[in-house]
Formats: sequence, C-alpha cells, structure tokens
Amino acid sequence: MSDTFASRLAALGHSLPEPSSPVANYVSAVRAGNLLIVSGQISVRNDAVLTGAVGAGVSPEQGRLAAECAAVGVIAQIAAATDGSLASVRRIARLGVFIASAPDFSDHSQVANGASDVFVGVFGEAGRHARAAVGVASLPAGATVEVDALVELEPAA
Repeated sequence: MSDTFASRLAALGHSLPEPSSPVANYVSAVRAGNLLIVSGQISVRNDAVLTGAVGAGVSPEQGRLAAECAAVGVIAQIAAATDGSLASVRRIARLGVFIASAPDFSDHSQVANGASDVFVGVFGEAGRHARAAVGVASLPAGATVEVDALVELEPAA
C-alpha cells in the first residue's frame, strides 16, 4: 500500500490490518475482468470483533465505528487482491452494509455512513459509490456490521 493511502487511512484513525481468512466455503475476493468482488468483512478492531445490535446496547455512534472497521477490512482485502496496489482502484462501485440492529432501529444510513466515509476518505472521488444499508437480526460472530464491495480496477497488465 502506498504511503498516500496509508496516510489517508491514518488520518481517519485506522491502520491497515492483515486481511482476514475465509472461515467457511468461500474466498475473500474474486476478480472477474476489471471487477473485484470482495466478500463481506465483519467489524474487527485490534483483533477483536465489535459485537452487538445497534439500538439494543450498541449506540449509533458505536455502530458507525463498527462500519468504519468493517470498511477497513474490505480495503485490506482489496490490497491483498492487488498485491498492495490500491492505486489500481478506479472506482468503489457499490457497498453492501449490513447492520445488526434492534427491530425498531431505523437510522441504518447514518451507521453505514461510517463505511462510506472511509472509502471516500481513502480513495477520494473514486471512493464514491452506490450503497445498500440493511438492518439484520444477526451477523457472523455476533458482529455489529458487515460490509461487502464491488470494485472496478485498472485492466490487468
């Protein structure tokens, strides 16, 4: 990862972790032509899963931080899939942000902004994306947020 991307991530209060390994029968990312599809990454900070449901013990602000952390996990997968060349990202095309939430919680978009803000902060205009923000009953490992992504890359050489 170039110093520019690392410094942008650091300015947001994060550093790039080692990419997580799949825990079931899937791969972390698949490249199809110029598209990179990144599997869902759960909210992990300092090697600990951020858990709980927003609106039921987890505040929207804590949920937003969980979304940021899940987004950083997606960036780690992008870096791994591009041999550390985040400059090969043309566009973050779409994010799916899944938020474990109480049945009466309805501010999903504000929580998902945590993930969106990370991508825009790191990639600038190329980080602006389409998005779905969805409340769910539960996520793997009890995580608060899971983020997946569709990324356009520069053509392979």
